[in-house]
Amino acid sequence: MSVIAIANHKGGVGKTTTTINLAAGMARMGYKVLLIDLDPQANATFALGLKKQERTIYQVLAFQDDVRKMIVPLEDIDLVPASVHLAGFEKNNEVGKEFILQESLEPIRDLYDFILIDCPPSLGALTVSALTASDFVVVALQPESLALQGMADFVRILRTVKTRMNQQLELLGIVITQFDNRKVLHRDVLELAEERYGDAVFRSHIRGNVALAESQSMGQHIFQYDDSCNGAEDYLRLTHEVVQRLNPELAV
Repeated sequence: MSVIAIANHKGGVGKTTTTINLAAGMARMGYKVLLIDLDPQANATFALGLKKQERTIYQVLAFQDDVRKMIVPLEDIDLVPASVHLAGFEKNNEVGKEFILQESLEPIRDLYDFILIDCPPSLGALTVSALTASDFVVVALQPESLALQGMADFVRILRTVKTRMNQQLELLGIVITQFDNRKVLHRDVLELAEERYGDAVFRSHIRGNVALAESQSMGQHIFQYDDSCNGAEDYLRLTHEVVQRLNPELAV
C-alpha cells in the first residue's frame, strides 16, 4: 500500500488533473483507491462532480475527526473532499500540526491499495502535511522556461521534509504535462529535465488535450468522459508506469 502526494507549488500545471486521472487509472487497473483533496480551492472535489460538502478533510486536520467518516464513495474511487476552510490551517500555529494528516491515515492505510493526495499550489503547511504523510511524491511539471527553477525549489523542500519529518519519503517521478512535441521549448525543457533528474522523469508525457478540461466541467474523470482520447491514453500509460515503479509485480 502506498500514499502518494501529487504536488507542485505552482498552479496551472495539471496537478489536480493528474491526481484525478491517475487515481481513476489505478481503479481501472483493479486497485482500490482513495483520493484526498487537500487544496482549499477544492478543484478535485468539484471536478469529480461533488458540490459543497459538510464533511471534509478540514474536520480531520482541525478537530482530529475520524477520516473514515469523511470518505465519499464514488463510482470507482473513494474521495475525501476539500473545503475552503483549509486555508485557515495554513495560518494555524499549532505545534506539530504537520503530523496530523499522517496520524489520521494510519487506520485506513490497509483499506486501500493507493491513497493519492492532491496538494495545493504552495509550499505551506498543507503541502508539508501531505509530504509528511506520504511514501512518495509525484511532481507535475509544465514545460515552460521557469519550470526547472521551480522544480529545484521544490526538491529543496522535499529534502528538508525527508530529513526532518519523514525519512521514508521518496520522489517517485516527474510527469511532464500539457506537452506538445511540436514546440521547441517543450522539447528543450524535457531534455533539460532528463539531464538534471535522469530516470526520475516519467517516460509517459501528458499531451495537451481539450477533453481533459471538458471532463472536469462535466464532473467526470477522463475515462468516464472519453476513454479513447489522447488524454485517456496518456494517463493510462502514466498509471502503468507509476505502478511499475512502485512494484514491478503490481503492473498487470
